[in-house]
Amino acid sequence: MSDLNATPNEGTHAAEAQMAAAMEPQAAAAASDEASLDDWASALAEQNSNEAPTAAAGVFQPLSKVAPTSTRNDIDMILDIPVQMTVELGRTKIAIRNLLQLAQGSVVELDGLAGEPMDVLVNGCLIAQGEVVVVNDKFGIRLTDIITPSERIRKLNR
Repeated sequence: MSDLNATPNEGTHAAEAQMAAAMEPQAAAAASDEASLDDWASALAEQNSNEAPTAAAGVFQPLSKVAPTSTRNDIDMILDIPVQMTVELGRTKIAIRNLLQLAQGSVVELDGLAGEPMDVLVNGCLIAQGEVVVVNDKFGIRLTDIITPSERIRKLNR
């Protein structure tokens, strides 16, 4: 009951003290947010003060000062890469019905003519033509013609 005897000023001071105590965590959080914003602002200012060309100049060499690499070194890098080389006797289109009827001994007619040069393909691209030979009981191909780029285009249209 001492509150009844308290003067109005004393009650106001007590209320203000309680309010200040309740606001302390919010004030601390606001100060923390303000400090983190200051950290961000200083980081952005530091980033903006560093100019990209001067930073990049120390890391990268100008293109004009780079010595050109020799073609020989570039070719050496790819010489050991494996490629798929195939020899094609000919091609044909066949309906699935006829494909399912094939059995041992069936003959499929190809578009290539007997005695015509065989196509030599590297990774599916025609690069040469040749004739079939037998060497030590194995089939081989003797290249008779290397395909020029213009002939390659003509063969693709066929």
